[in-house]
Amino acid sequence: MATPKFEEIKQYILAQIESGDWAEDSRVPSENQLAELFNCSRMTARRAVTELTESGVLERSQGLGTFVAGLKSQSSMMAIRNIADEIKDRGHGYSVQQVLLTQTVATGAIAIALGLEEGSQVYQSVLVHCEQGTPLQIEERFVNPKLVPDYLAQDFTQQTPHEYLSMVAPLTEAKHTIEAKMADVAQLALLGIAATEPCLQISRRTWSRQGVVSFARLVHPGSRFRLGGHLTFS
Repeated sequence: MATPKFEEIKQYILAQIESGDWAEDSRVPSENQLAELFNCSRMTARRAVTELTESGVLERSQGLGTFVAGLKSQSSMMAIRNIADEIKDRGHGYSVQQVLLTQTVATGAIAIALGLEEGSQVYQSVLVHCEQGTPLQIEERFVNPKLVPDYLAQDFTQQTPHEYLSMVAPLTEAKHTIEAKMADVAQLALLGIAATEPCLQISRRTWSRQGVVSFARLVHPGSRFRLGGHLTFS
């Protein structure tokens, strides 16, 4: 099956960035120029540029054009996406290390977050998600075993917790907080960063129709990650 034109354009843009021919903040060809280069419609070129913009590879500036985004990985403040998909959409290699997958006792904060009594049994996982072999995120997740009884039987090197939970307990609601923090000793080792580097932590609770499914802490090195969003006002 032939590769769709918009995918060819995306692959072309990603190849130019990966090779270093288009550096950070470089202006990329216009939609008209891309359409002419690939002998396709402007609509097709726009789809390619839009998808790369939404995944954080490109940035649009009103009246100026489209540019190669900064090298820090970027996620939307509003959307909840699978981190493996985010990394792959940037044209980068994704890998993961499963550090912990166990049953534990819910302390006060975890019990409150999951809506359980303190001392209840919960499931806990710790993973390190990597982009191009470099640690990008520590995901520590606590899961309600009543809603996801088979969580400990999963291999999260094959699918992320987000992917699995989306299948067995589809998301209906989420709330998160974002804060700057310094990593503890264990996190420093997992991320491979200096003790002086600040981190960004996203704390997120997710619900399905049956109740609170999980509570996760997502820790990112400040030098490798940023959050972004786009708002439109009428």
